[in-house]
Amino acid sequence: MGATRRGASSGTPRLTSSQASCFRVVIGDCIAELAKLPASSVDLVFADPPYNLQLRGDLKRPDDSHVDAVDDAWDKFESFAAYDDFTRAWLMACRRVMKPSATLWVIGSYHNIFRVGTALQDAGFWILNDVVWRKSNPMPNFRGRRFTNAHETLIWAAREANAKGYTFNYEALKAGNEDVQMRSDWTFALCTGEERLKTAAGKKLHPTQKPEALLSRIILASSRPDDLVLDPFCGTGTTGAAAKRLGRRFIGVERASDYARAAEARIAAIEPLPPATLASFQTARDAPRVPFATLVERGLVAPGAKLVDAKRKVKALVRPDGAIALGENVGSIHRIGALAQGLDACNGWTFWHVETPGGLTSIDALRAEVRAEMG
Repeated sequence: MGATRRGASSGTPRLTSSQASCFRVVIGDCIAELAKLPASSVDLVFADPPYNLQLRGDLKRPDDSHVDAVDDAWDKFESFAAYDDFTRAWLMACRRVMKPSATLWVIGSYHNIFRVGTALQDAGFWILNDVVWRKSNPMPNFRGRRFTNAHETLIWAAREANAKGYTFNYEALKAGNEDVQMRSDWTFALCTGEERLKTAAGKKLHPTQKPEALLSRIILASSRPDDLVLDPFCGTGTTGAAAKRLGRRFIGVERASDYARAAEARIAAIEPLPPATLASFQTARDAPRVPFATLVERGLVAPGAKLVDAKRKVKALVRPDGAIALGENVGSIHRIGALAQGLDACNGWTFWHVETPGGLTSIDALRAEVRAEMG
């Protein structure tokens, strides 16, 4: 299995503009509607399926006031077996439309995520990570008989065990996390305030609306600009809103027409970020290869010039063939840099510098100039 570690690459007639065709919300059953999509056409799936919370009766606070819990018909199943059948069906529908390099995220709570994980593996998906969404403002456990449910679990999975080239924007995430690897425990607040969609009566339009920040991180982590993102349980369009803002295309499926209409309006109001902010985060691995000899051939470093370390304590002679000499030793910028330090290896691009009219300049900066011309 290989990951692409890089940074951020006939629908409904209700949407009319040319751009709107890139952001579709289809009303209908997700399994039936996904069967109409072309096979291997989707780059990323985010699924927020019913959790099958199995609530029995009203949930009340200690003061006997009513808790607005999830008691909608779409979250009710006759049995665990019925829920498992439903899970297997939508997972296989998603798997068919996923490109071989696509990945899928699914979110759940302790009520369903373990059953979903089993179904994922049975269907042939390969689990890459589980991520814990830690809620900074969870609903308390009003009965005081259990721990506060302060997190939900996300599973990130590749389409199959030997999937090649799935997108993971490792370096971009690390750069945004103060050069520290992004961990698998994420802290976000529940969706509240102005972001929460409300009915005319001021009540929550959807009981389980997810925070846009959570979806933004998922999309930034595992897709590229212009990728097609699918949400088979679209709800009020959080995934679509985040996808449009981040320059991705989107298709959502939602069974409830009131949720779907709200999602369409919400997505239509989103302005995509400027393309410059979404340009790919080019890593050294992705950048065009530029040998040191190219710098010599272009005259950026002259044959006979001296390469020095940052403290000007070590000096090496530049040869016209792109090798450098340190005393009687001749070799690449990396091998001679390692020799000069008594090390087994060295990144010669960052070790060696050259004197310029503007002062000491790393040869890596000169390489960047060449890359800019190339790209």
